[in-house]
Amino acid sequence: MGIGDLLRQSTHHDGDPFDLGSTINPNDTDPLSKLRLKAQRSLYDRLGSRVFDPNLSAEQLRSYVIQELDSILSSEVQQLSVDDRHELVETISHDLLGLGPLEPLLKDQAVTEIMVNGNDSIYVEMAGRLYLSDSRFSTQEHLRQVIERIVSSVGRRIDESSPMVDARLADGSRVNAVIPPLAVDGPQLTIRKFAHNSITARDLISFGTLTDQSVELLEICVKGKRNILISGGTGSGKTTLLNMVSSFIPDNERIVTIEDAVELQLNQRHVVRLEARPPNVEGKGEVRIRDLVKNALRMRPDRIVVGEVRGGEALDMLQAMNTGHEGSLSTLHANSPRDAVSRLETMVMMSELQLPMKVIREQVKSAIDMIVHLSRMRDGTRRVTHISEIVTGQGDGETVNMSPLFEFKHQGFDPDGKVLGFLEPTGIRPDFANELAAHGLSIDQTLGQGAPDPFNITGYR
Repeated sequence: MGIGDLLRQSTHHDGDPFDLGSTINPNDTDPLSKLRLKAQRSLYDRLGSRVFDPNLSAEQLRSYVIQELDSILSSEVQQLSVDDRHELVETISHDLLGLGPLEPLLKDQAVTEIMVNGNDSIYVEMAGRLYLSDSRFSTQEHLRQVIERIVSSVGRRIDESSPMVDARLADGSRVNAVIPPLAVDGPQLTIRKFAHNSITARDLISFGTLTDQSVELLEICVKGKRNILISGGTGSGKTTLLNMVSSFIPDNERIVTIEDAVELQLNQRHVVRLEARPPNVEGKGEVRIRDLVKNALRMRPDRIVVGEVRGGEALDMLQAMNTGHEGSLSTLHANSPRDAVSRLETMVMMSELQLPMKVIREQVKSAIDMIVHLSRMRDGTRRVTHISEIVTGQGDGETVNMSPLFEFKHQGFDPDGKVLGFLEPTGIRPDFANELAAHGLSIDQTLGQGAPDPFNITGYR
């Protein structure tokens, strides 16, 4: 799908893809707003059908637009300074070819999430805190056009019959949009930005999310093909941690990733990426995560990485882990490791098979080896608070027993409100340590003897 197609889809006007009169308030007396509208109309007169030329790439079309706009503004507005003219050209080109007022926010590396609450309220997250941005959409129609431009670029749709959608930007940033009638106060848009540079173990240690010892344990467990479940609340950093943990998978293994919207950044050579698909306009053609998990088993994977389990696919994932597909990884929403187990059991019950709870718990115990839990702290930082082992062969068989390997020790707050504390090993060696040793992987005998200095976190050694 080309830029011209997107422009044609994103407009509600007949014949004029650049007629953004509805995106600029006609009653606005701001001279710059009137100038923008005049320049946009002049631009369409000059470019005409070239905007739909299939031989033009997105870069060539953008170049044409900027050149023509600069020419229009130079000849008609002598009073504008060079800087003002350049800013106006960028603003108009963003409206026509990009995401309007979101463009500078997407380019700002300090912004990690963008929340659009209608056309006149855009919040951003920076360093874990929310701030009201100065950026605005001119009208709700302008915001609606940007949303349609985003979702159509990945083959999805949003309209009154399907007013919610999950999508992604070209760089992988996660997008959720809701429009009326569900969104009472106008279109709502949330963008969780995709890190351009992969977050490494060194980064997570420097952030205080993990420690050297916990990273070492996770690396050994991934290489030793332990099945790991990453849990946490919304925005706690589960996908980021899953990306980092996945980087420990050896390069000579075949990896199949399964996601609702592609987010994972795996740099191994042999990676197959599968993405779920919503139903089309006729309500047909839907491909669920569960369908992809089942299909992945026929693709000879060494590892299966499921971006997030949230339904009946949990049973298929557990069965895959129990039938030779060791070393699989996934995430789910939960408030604690114990809640993660409970949610997993509940999701298995959502499948078509009506399994007894005892059977479900046996499946969980035999499939999952470890649960890594993240929390988003009061100061906005993300920390791993628990690394727990699922213990087999203990208890009455009616419950899933866990053994804590690492736990976060809270030490209060500094004068600026920053959370103080560190992830401390409990001193308990995991039951699977001997099994790892049989594969030539050993866990440090001193694991648990001593804790890192919470005030002097060093880089990953």
